[in-house]
Amino acid sequence: MALQTILRITLFLSLISTGYTQSVIEKADTSVISKIRAEISQNSQVMNLLKNLTDINGPRLTFSPGYTKAAGWVKDQLTGWGVENVKFENFEQVGKGWTIRKFSLTAVGNASFPLIAYPKAWSNGVKGTVTGELIYFDIKSEADLLQYKGKLKNKFVLLNSEREIDPHFQPEATRVADSTLLKMTNATPGEQANRRSTEPSSAALLNYKKWKFLIVEGAIATLEGSRGDGGTVFVMGATYPQSPEIEWDKRMASWHPEAEIKMPQIMVAGEHYNRLLRLIEEKEKIKLELNLEVETTTPVNGFNVIAEIPGTNLKDEIVMIGGHLDSWHGGTGSTDNGAGVATCLEAVRIIQKLGLKPKRTIKIGLWGGEEQGLLGSRGFVKQHLGERLDKTAPWDSISYQPDGEKFQVYFNMDNGSGKFRGINMEGNEGTRPIFRAWFSPFEKDGASTLTPRSTGSTDHVAFNAIGLPGFQFIQDPIHYFQRTWHSNMDVYDHALEADLKQTSMIMASFVWMAANREGSFPRKK
Repeated sequence: MALQTILRITLFLSLISTGYTQSVIEKADTSVISKIRAEISQNSQVMNLLKNLTDINGPRLTFSPGYTKAAGWVKDQLTGWGVENVKFENFEQVGKGWTIRKFSLTAVGNASFPLIAYPKAWSNGVKGTVTGELIYFDIKSEADLLQYKGKLKNKFVLLNSEREIDPHFQPEATRVADSTLLKMTNATPGEQANRRSTEPSSAALLNYKKWKFLIVEGAIATLEGSRGDGGTVFVMGATYPQSPEIEWDKRMASWHPEAEIKMPQIMVAGEHYNRLLRLIEEKEKIKLELNLEVETTTPVNGFNVIAEIPGTNLKDEIVMIGGHLDSWHGGTGSTDNGAGVATCLEAVRIIQKLGLKPKRTIKIGLWGGEEQGLLGSRGFVKQHLGERLDKTAPWDSISYQPDGEKFQVYFNMDNGSGKFRGINMEGNEGTRPIFRAWFSPFEKDGASTLTPRSTGSTDHVAFNAIGLPGFQFIQDPIHYFQRTWHSNMDVYDHALEADLKQTSMIMASFVWMAANREGSFPRKK
């Protein structure tokens, strides 16, 4: 039996079981979709947009000059297309900017070689070139700290054990298999909960004491072996050691204006890190030379880039698309999330190019601070749409602002550059007939799967948190988590042009149909 036949049978049974009755005949706007498809086929700009976001305006670290530069370029593009009310809009958080100006790390001595490595964001720099001996800081209990007393000053310190490097017998890049899509279709809706314990664990307490010990003892820098292989380095923010007894919402991140990182923290490619460990095990005297010049800029407000295509007779109702503009610093932020930003920009460009006039207002939100905890999207939702008043379950007290009362739907992209395969319905069964109709013109493009599952960890969560319909598309992973996510290999070369043309086509079509659909978009009951 063909997969599409199975999916339709599953849909029919699901509608019976949920007792859903449809008052609006859902349909896709095939006339406009044909125009969108033609524009992408003949005049796609998505890769040019991505090239500017990455090669020219990347990386885009939150609060940093690189982010501001990229946001300015985005604003100019939107303004040039005739999009209205293009603006930078602050959110509550203030953070310090950080940029690498110069960096090198070299092993010297009997074994001399340059290391593939990247400093963690918001690490402090050093003056000139600093040389020091390398040691392995092997700590399994608090008692082990005593053996290093007085031995770490002016030393480079290896923090973790050998990284496992295995050959790749299975393909690294993959697409979602039909069997997996079928399982997603038949899945049972489930709530996602991210709970953090407020009780300090023994491991967390030991880790805190390790970091404080390193600072007090005067180590030059810490080195950690990155996961992955092939010279790929996965790198994020520096560790700012704080007691695990401090509640999560009261801790300071490394970007906080008052957080002072006391020494450089460096991630090293797994193969090079392992070599350093082996040389130490062989009693080789290894020294490292570090050159790290960074620029830490005055703390500023984080901000989003917001713009709109005004609606006509339903202009007070809002439909929205978006993705996060910020990135980490090891690469240029191509698959995370230049691809999502380029897709949304291309969708807006196409609607403007075709001269389409939506009934509802179409907004685009390009968020700052997603990598620091959805700061931008949560700030926008709180400022414009509403907020939860309760702090504990059952999470049923929401105060909506006027725009929140009339808000319709938000579509997000933030899972790499792979093509769309369908959508996560977030347990909102009322959307099933809508999405089934809207995806019908895109079955031949590989996108038709509807799963009741929820997915987390990106900006649609901010909308769902106050009961507004927010959705993340199902995407082919390609080698997102294996190679590019938060790594030095998150660069333009790993984005797929054919896939991004498809995501742009669907994003433009969905936001257009949402802007013109009869009746309000259903909210989760």
